Amino acid sequence: MNILVLGSGGREHALAWKIAQSDLTEKLYVAPGNAGTSQLGENVALDPEDFPAVESFILSHDIHMLVVGPEVPLVKGIYDYFRSQYRFSNLFIIGPSREGAMLEGSKAFAKDFMQENDIPTARYQSFTSKEFNKAKQFLKELSPPYVLKADGLAAGKGVLIMEEYDQALSTLKEMFHGKFGDAGKKVVIEEHLKGIECSVFVLTDGDSYMLFPEAKDYKRVGEGDTGLNTGGMGAVSPVPFADETFMNKVVERIIEPTINGLQERKIIYRGFIYFGLMNVNGDPYVIEYNVRMGDPEAEAVIPRLYSDIVPLFLATATKNLAQQDMQIIPDTVATVMLVSGGYPGSYEKGKKITIPDEIPETSVIFHAGTKVQDGDIVTNGGRVLAISSVGKDMKEALARSYALAEKIDFEKKYFRKDIGFDLT
Repeated sequence: MNILVLGSGGREHALAWKIAQSDLTEKLYVAPGNAGTSQLGENVALDPEDFPAVESFILSHDIHMLVVGPEVPLVKGIYDYFRSQYRFSNLFIIGPSREGAMLEGSKAFAKDFMQENDIPTARYQSFTSKEFNKAKQFLKELSPPYVLKADGLAAGKGVLIMEEYDQALSTLKEMFHGKFGDAGKKVVIEEHLKGIECSVFVLTDGDSYMLFPEAKDYKRVGEGDTGLNTGGMGAVSPVPFADETFMNKVVERIIEPTINGLQERKIIYRGFIYFGLMNVNGDPYVIEYNVRMGDPEAEAVIPRLYSDIVPLFLATATKNLAQQDMQIIPDTVATVMLVSGGYPGSYEKGKKITIPDEIPETSVIFHAGTKVQDGDIVTNGGRVLAISSVGKDMKEALARSYALAEKIDFEKKYFRKDIGFDLT
C-alpha cells in the first residue's frame, strides 16, 4: 500500500524507518520530511496543516494510509476533515478525532477529563484573565514551586515552573497578556509533584489498546537537568523503575480509565496516546497527555519494536487491534540528541553535517532538523540528529550512541553527556 507520513522531525523519521521495513509498504511518502526520510521514501513539499493540499496529494497518489506525526494537524481536526468526506471512507488514518486531540490541545480539557475519570493527577484549577484575583488566591494556597500551564498548544514551551510566588504572579500576568498568544488565554495552575518522570505509550483503536515500551526523556539543555527546557535532549528505554508493580498501577489507574473515559464520551480515537507520568514514591500521576508518539522518545521506543508496525496501524484504523500481537526486544535503546549551538535560544541553520560512511549495525541516526542543500546534508533546526543505539544494558547502549555522536560533526554541535544519569 501507499503510505503518507506527515511531519519533519525525528519522530517522523523513526516512524518512516519502521514503516519502510514492512512488506506491506509499496510506496512511502513523507511530508515535508527531512534529509533522513528522503533516504527511505519520497519527501513531499506539503504543509501538514494545509488540509486541502494534503487531500489533493492523497487523491493524486492513491494513498491508502495517512500517519499523522505531529500534534497540530490532529488538534486542528485532520481526522474529521477526511472522515467527513465519503470518498475517503477507505483511507486508513492513524490519529484521533479533533475531540480526542483535545487531550493535548487543551490542558484544562485534559485535567477535567482526568478528574471526571478518577485518574491520579496534581491538584489544579483553570483561570481566564477575568479571573485573575481567583487565580492569585489559588496560587497563595499552593506551596512552591508553582506550575503554570498555557491551556493551548505552545510548541512545548507553555509549561513554566517557578520557585517564588512573586515570580509566578508576574508570569501569570504575562501569560494573560499574550506571552503565548491564544494558547495562554486560559491558564492551568497546579500543585508541583515531586518525583521522577517517565513516558508511557499505547496504540489504541478506541476499544482495545497495545502497550508500547516506556521511555524516559531529558528535556533540559544542560547536564544534571539544568538550563532551559527543550524539545528533548535524549531518551532511554526501558526505564528501570517502571517494573511490573509500577506498570500494573499505570494500567489499572491510568490507561484503562482513560480508554473507558473516551468510550463513555463517545470520542473517536485511532492512534497513539502518550502518558507523561510522574513516579511519586512508587505511585504514577499524569502530568500531561499527548495524542501522538513522543519525540525524542519515539527514537528510543520504535527501535525496540520487533513486530511489523504497518499491520498494527491497519488494525488500529479498522478497530481490530485486539486480534494483534506485538513483540518487543528486551535490550536497551539509548538516544542522544545532537543540537545546534545556542538551542533552545537563537541558533544558526545551514551548517554542513559530516556523517561517517560506516554506521555500526547497533546504531541508527534519525534526522530531526536537517535538509539537503547543494548536495550536502545541512542543519535546519535546533534539534538536528538523534543517535539511537541498542545494547544489553543502558551503559552499553549509551556508550555506543556517544561513540557515534563524537564522530558526527557540524559547526557548534552540542549534546548532553549525561543522558540516563539519574537511572543508574
